[in-house]
Amino acid sequence: MSAELLLEETLIKRSQQKKRTSPLNYKERLFVLTKSRLTYYDGRAETCCLLQQKKFRRGSIELSRIRCAEIVKNGGGIIPCQNKYPFQVVYDTNTLYVFAPSHDSRSLWVQSLKEEIKDNPAVLTKFHPQFWQEGSWLCCRQAEKQAPGCSEYNLFGDISRKPLPPIPGEERKNDRQRRPPPPLPPVTDDDDDDGEDDDDDDEEEEEMVVALYDFPGAEPHDLSLVKGGEYVILEKCDVNWYKARNEYGEEGYIPSNYVTEKKSGNLVQFVWYSKQVNRNKAEELLRKEDKEGAFIVRDSSTAGTYTVSLYAKSAAGDGGAAIKHYHIKRTQGSPQQFYLAEKHLFSSIPDLIEYHKHNAAGLVARLRYPVGKQDKSAPSTAGFSYEKWEINPSELTFMKELGSGQFGQVRLGKWRAQHKVAIKAIREGAMYEEDFIEEAKVMMKLSHPKLVQLYGVCSQQKPIYIVTEFMEHGCLLNFLRQRRGSFSLGSLLSICQDVGEGMEHLEANGFIHRDLAARNCLVNDSLVVKVSDFGMARYVLDDQYTSSSGAKFPVKWSPPEVFNFCRYSSKSDVWSYGVLMWEVFTEGRMPFEQSQNHEVVTLVTKGHRLYRPKMATPTIYDIMHLCWHERPEERPSFSQLCLMISNALEGDTPPPN
Repeated sequence: MSAELLLEETLIKRSQQKKRTSPLNYKERLFVLTKSRLTYYDGRAETCCLLQQKKFRRGSIELSRIRCAEIVKNGGGIIPCQNKYPFQVVYDTNTLYVFAPSHDSRSLWVQSLKEEIKDNPAVLTKFHPQFWQEGSWLCCRQAEKQAPGCSEYNLFGDISRKPLPPIPGEERKNDRQRRPPPPLPPVTDDDDDDGEDDDDDDEEEEEMVVALYDFPGAEPHDLSLVKGGEYVILEKCDVNWYKARNEYGEEGYIPSNYVTEKKSGNLVQFVWYSKQVNRNKAEELLRKEDKEGAFIVRDSSTAGTYTVSLYAKSAAGDGGAAIKHYHIKRTQGSPQQFYLAEKHLFSSIPDLIEYHKHNAAGLVARLRYPVGKQDKSAPSTAGFSYEKWEINPSELTFMKELGSGQFGQVRLGKWRAQHKVAIKAIREGAMYEEDFIEEAKVMMKLSHPKLVQLYGVCSQQKPIYIVTEFMEHGCLLNFLRQRRGSFSLGSLLSICQDVGEGMEHLEANGFIHRDLAARNCLVNDSLVVKVSDFGMARYVLDDQYTSSSGAKFPVKWSPPEVFNFCRYSSKSDVWSYGVLMWEVFTEGRMPFEQSQNHEVVTLVTKGHRLYRPKMATPTIYDIMHLCWHERPEERPSFSQLCLMISNALEGDTPPPN
């Protein structure tokens, strides 16, 4: 690095967060220019050693991307920082504004940058010599951020030099053109731009993430991840895939659910935190561990709050074990502090946990054994790689048959001999194939821990294959029936919560399931229940299925507006969810088992509803009944249902009647 070093100096950088109304601010940064990059770091030159660049680096621009380097004419405006000599670096579609402490310093930086970028193919012919300010360019008043420049850009000259005297006889001819423009407003701290990101948006304040799992890149454009490794996010391509760079400068695509932001308040990076664990599952995990002081930190039923679940063998009076649930409380005012026992306050939750590892301080035991991160397997990704939805059938290995559904046979298989998958071979004439293949691209992006992941399709041959996540315990309906008599109230509620969270994600993305039932949910080897076959009902080529007189039509799971008018919505899914809850709490019984479909239509239309299962408390049955309001608008949303189920699991406030 030292051999490449051209310039190094503490300068001031103008930045603005990406929100439209956020103010400008001016930050001191150590700028370093090498033969290949312009990089800036936290701190000053005397305190920031380049050996610590991973820790301090805030942004970096490849010189090959720079299109212009030039001073900024301020037009007499106020510069609200101690450095009064601004220059600009234009790269891609962004502009970085930097303030030097002196005229000579600025000239040195501008000329050095010009020398390094003189052979770049995308150098500008015209540029904006003044600031972008308050939604327009101060030099030409153009209101488009990407408007073409208004002044000739000289790659070799320095416009900070005094202009040459005018040519004799030309003064009057050009007087109107050379007349000074009206006074410009001063540069202020507030900048209300046109909604586009300001300054060096792509490079501003590099986002560091930590890998939660190993990810062996499947394609050449992927970047492999090593658990615990740190990476810089270059671009958030979509909600499921990011472009990132590792410590060796290698770049590629990574799944977003394999990494977490590296910051002090992010609990995901700690082994004792389990985001997807509710009260019942926490108790199951702690009993299985059966160790004094085993604990989990998890989300409470109230959003943004946390609970410590703690196992103590000596806590129960009869000599047995007990599990206590402690809410992590916060103080009012600033700075906010966290505590389990009021006498012991901490500035962060990790500090609190660390203290109680060594001191019970009012708890039934010390926090001795973290039991988080029980599911060691990595989560599913939205496709095997970024924008890879078509799968080569030669990369699939077919194994044992898992069963057959309404579309065709389902088999266990492997992709590239390593990823276990379920492969559905679509029986010819069973579905509208072309419509489904287009929809599959959308369905792949619906990635959530409680949805069965669609990995892709093999659409270039017959039969077409649908490749999905493999769920070891098969469909929920069979799972309930085979284990009838072994479920606790909490475990049944956990099943309902899993399904509710998956449906909440579909609802939030405007996706309607149309056939929600226990038969269309699957269970994996960690006993997590996931929603499957969402939206597939639209592609069935079977008149019986879409007819209210046919045995295949899911009348017993359908609300009146569906079996009368075929009006589907998230609220029709809510009705089906209520029936699914009933299936769960009867451990897999058939709804309206004594009635045929046409009789169910009559019963439901007259206001008849399913009876309360023996295992369902009145509170739980109230939740089911809320789903079965005749008017769709009176049914709760899935987010409301998830909160009710969570409260029921925590033993908190019951849902409204």
